Amino acid sequence: MTENATPSPVPDDPAVSPESSPRRRSHVVRVGRVRLGGGLPVVVQSMTNTDTADVDATTQQVRELAAAGSELVRITVNVPEAAAAVPRIQEKLEAASCEVPLVGDFHYNGHQLLRKFPECARALAKLRINPGNVGFGRKRDSQFAELVEIALKHEKPIRIGVNWGSLDQALLTRMMDENARRAEPRPANEVLREALLRSALESARRAEELGLGADRIVISCKVSGVLDLIAIYRELARRCSYALHLGLTEAGMGSRGIVASSAALSSLLLDGVGDTIRISLTPEPGGSRTREVLVAQELLQVLELRHFSPQVSACPGCGRTTSTFFQELAGKIELYLRGRMPIWRERYPGAEKLKLAVMGCVVNGPGESKHADIGISLPGTGETPNVPVFIDGKKAVTLRGTRIAEEFQELVERYVQQRFGKNPGPTATQASLGSEHPATSPSQSGLR
Repeated sequence: MTENATPSPVPDDPAVSPESSPRRRSHVVRVGRVRLGGGLPVVVQSMTNTDTADVDATTQQVRELAAAGSELVRITVNVPEAAAAVPRIQEKLEAASCEVPLVGDFHYNGHQLLRKFPECARALAKLRINPGNVGFGRKRDSQFAELVEIALKHEKPIRIGVNWGSLDQALLTRMMDENARRAEPRPANEVLREALLRSALESARRAEELGLGADRIVISCKVSGVLDLIAIYRELARRCSYALHLGLTEAGMGSRGIVASSAALSSLLLDGVGDTIRISLTPEPGGSRTREVLVAQELLQVLELRHFSPQVSACPGCGRTTSTFFQELAGKIELYLRGRMPIWRERYPGAEKLKLAVMGCVVNGPGESKHADIGISLPGTGETPNVPVFIDGKKAVTLRGTRIAEEFQELVERYVQQRFGKNPGPTATQASLGSEHPATSPSQSGLR
């Protein structure tokens, strides 16, 4: 997925596949310029890991996340200095024409910070509060009520984010005690899941009693176990119609975090459950925070729930593809698409749905290329050094020589212009992009 992707405001009709599975019909929640829920396409979000009090560093990371495609960005608001910095961060983002909505993440002292810094509440597009960390004992209810009242005053939605690492211990202890007195006690893990559900749903209903509409409430119940998350969200979806935020908490680093998040979220998304997602990856030392955004986009794209960038099918290579030319070409095409997408998104709506194939030998190369909109089948080890290109399922041209990558890029560019331009010409088939000839290349055919 492209790191230069421009975030979409997720309007009424964003790019979404007609084959998408039916979405669960939750309440529609507006977060700044973004709408989520109600069957709208799933919104991608992320979170900064800078010190929010550092205005420049946080502004820069928000811009990087937004540029990568994060449609909401959450920032920590934990101390007075952070709360005071939020309006300045928002001003800098506006000056840079970065319109991504900011979500404030509050724990323990959110009611105090928002009371002392009302300009912080005004600058944020949504408030995230954790019922387990709102307060302690009798103060919890009053502090929760104060947070809801602040949201009402500033007309902001809230996310009620329950986490099993910070679950309301009084609620959990009470439920465990009740379970122990049952004739047939339930497994402890089931009681824990039920406590998470009850904390989220009771808090949401309390917010409604205080005057906050259901269309201003998003719920999450985050755990780090894949099977636990799936079970909890299926039950959550069954019991309520609130918009749901999906994500594993503490998913992990690298491939482990990607695999775990993909396994958990794919199952739920294919069931139509989930209105916004975050892939919570632990960055590797020096790694970019934007990786979690790209993984979220790729997940939605492979499930055909949304489209962000052209898909490239490339074979993994084997003993038939012993040269490095195949890998080098696949890499060049990926870089080319990444560089062109910001322009294509503006000039050629729909180009993000393009399907390309870069294949390495004759076994699956021609067939896979025919299934793509435009595909190239490279010669494997010992094969004739001819490179057929297939367009709309038909062999269109054969490439040779030292400029195969550049000439294939020219074919892709012409295809995009003709298929997705505002005044497209004939269907982009071999008739319009070049005809087969034993020794013909785009440059020799006048296609450059």
